[in-house]
Amino acid sequence: MSRPTSRRTVLTAALAAAAGAGTAASAGPANAAPSRNSSSPVAASLVDNRFWTTYTDWRCGSSAGTGAVAGRRPGLVIAAPAGSTDYTDPHTGTTSTWEYATWTSPVHRSATPATEVIASWNAHTPQGTWIQIELRGSYSDGTDTPWYVMGRWAAGDTDIRRTSVDDQTDGRSSVWTDTLSLDDAASGLRLVSYRLRLTLHRAPGTGLTPTVHRVGAMASDIPDRFTVPATEPGTARELEVPRYSQNIHVGEYPEYDNGGEAWCSPTSSQMIVEYWGRIPTPEDLAWVKPGIADPQVCHAARYTFDHQYEGCGNWPFNAAYAATYQDMNAVVTRLGSLTDVERLVAAGIPVITSQSFLEGELTGAGYGTSGHLMTVIGFTAEGDVIANDPASPSNDAVRRVYRRREWENIWLRTKRYDANGAVRGGTGGVCYVYWPAVPAPSQRRVLRSLRLT
Repeated sequence: MSRPTSRRTVLTAALAAAAGAGTAASAGPANAAPSRNSSSPVAASLVDNRFWTTYTDWRCGSSAGTGAVAGRRPGLVIAAPAGSTDYTDPHTGTTSTWEYATWTSPVHRSATPATEVIASWNAHTPQGTWIQIELRGSYSDGTDTPWYVMGRWAAGDTDIRRTSVDDQTDGRSSVWTDTLSLDDAASGLRLVSYRLRLTLHRAPGTGLTPTVHRVGAMASDIPDRFTVPATEPGTARELEVPRYSQNIHVGEYPEYDNGGEAWCSPTSSQMIVEYWGRIPTPEDLAWVKPGIADPQVCHAARYTFDHQYEGCGNWPFNAAYAATYQDMNAVVTRLGSLTDVERLVAAGIPVITSQSFLEGELTGAGYGTSGHLMTVIGFTAEGDVIANDPASPSNDAVRRVYRRREWENIWLRTKRYDANGAVRGGTGGVCYVYWPAVPAPSQRRVLRSLRLT
C-alpha cells in the first residue's frame, strides 16, 4: 500500500472537496449521496490517449539536435548536440555539465477537453545519459500553461536521481507529482490541447545517447461520482501471473519509502514484467543483500523510486521501469469500465489498477487504504475479479477474488468518504498496461481499440 498521506492523496482530497462543495460535511457510506453524474455511463470520449512511437512520429514536430532511428522498434536519439547545460541535482547537490538535444511534438488536440493530463514514456538510458519530459497545455480560453516538467528520468540512479518536480503552477493548473491537474474543474476551464518536449542528455564528449521509444499522454475529464453503473460479466479467464507480496519486505531498504510496506506499485510492476518473461539479471541484483527473498522486488522499488515524491508510487516511473526490459511497452492510462479490463485479460494482458477504499468496502481485503496498486489477472465465471494483491502476508496469499460490484465501483469512482465522513478522491480508473513490443494479433486489436498503440 502507499504511504498513509502522500502528495497525491492530498491532491485528490482537495479536488474532491472543491468539486463537491456542500457535500463534504455530510458523512455517510461510500455508496451514499451519489453525484449528479454518478448514473451516467462512462463513455470512451472521457479519455484521450496519444502516443508518439513510429519513425514518422519522430520525424514530425520540431527538433534541435535529435534524430529518428528506424528499425523494428523506432526511436529518438541525440544526433548532434544542440548545446550544453549545467544541471544541479537537488537530491545530491552535485552540478554536472551535460550535452543535450530536444524534440517537441506537434500540437495534439485532445478529443477530450481535459481536467487532468498524465504523461508516460519508454526509453533506454545507458549510464551517462538521462531525459527530461515536459508538457505545455492550451486552455479553452486560448491561453497556454507554462512548460511543466513531468519528470527527470534515468533507468539508473548514478548519474542523476530520477525525480518529479514540485511547486509548478500558474494559478490555474498545477503539477502534482505525475499529474497535471486543473485547480478548479468546476470553473469550466479545460485543457484542449498540448505539446510534449523531450530533452535528451549525455555526458560531454561521448557518443552516448538515450533512445526514446515512446512518449505520450492520457488526457481525461472524468465526472465527479461516488458510484458507477454496474457492468455485466464477460469472458472468464485467469492468467498465470507470478505472485509477490510486498509485506514480506517490510523493513527492507527503508531508504526507498520505508521499505516493503509502501511497495505496492513496484511489486505489481515486477509481477507483470515477469509474466511477460522478463527478469533482472544476476548482475542487476548484485546490490541486494544476500538472503533476501524475491530480490527482484527490492530492485523494482529502487528503480521506480522518485526522490522528490519520496516514494515508489510515481505512475509514469513505474511504466518507464517496466519498459527498461527488452522490447517492452508500458503506458499509464484510464479505462472506461471493467469491461475494458476483461477485454485486455481475455487477450492475455493483465492490468495494474489504482484504488482507495475503507476497510470493509472491499470484502476479503482486510484493510483500508488511501491509495493502493494491485494486478487484475482474471475473472471468474460469475464475473468477480481475480487479483494479485501485493498487500498480503505471503506470496501464497497474494491471489484474491474480489466481488465484482465492489471492486469496479472502488476503482472507477472519483469521490469517496473516508472514515471520518470527509470527501476524498478516487483515481477514476487509472491503471498501468504493459505489453511486448510485438504483441499477438488479438492483443494488438484490443490495444488499438483502446488507443494505446
